[in-house]
Amino acid sequence: VQLQASGGGLVQAGGSLRLSCAASGRAWNALGWFRQVPGKERESVAAIGWGRTYYTDSVKGRFTISRDNAKNTVYLQMNSLKPEDTAVYYCAGDGTYARGYVRREVTSYDYWGQGTQVTVSS
Repeated sequence: VQLQASGGGLVQAGGSLRLSCAASGRAWNALGWFRQVPGKERESVAAIGWGRTYYTDSVKGRFTISRDNAKNTVYLQMNSLKPEDTAVYYCAGDGTYARGYVRREVTSYDYWGQGTQVTVSS
């Protein structure tokens, strides 16, 4: 099982980035993106599974999560980026089957990729 995230970088406020995560090795109940800044808890950003998507309120309308099942890859398109979006972003997989249910809590995800830094300058 492997989750490999990529696509982070430095961008000016208002710009865009697309994160990718190759999630191979097993079937997933859901895949999610999380972020963390120093001194704060890791938080859910977006999740996808069972044909549904979920977003934390602060990114709704700006971020889009999508999934390419043929490539076992999940994406996070981030538009209209703000300095407060600066964080290390992690992709994660929920490997516990729960038909029709997409978990969003950090503790529900048991497989994690390495983080990728996203920095938004003002």
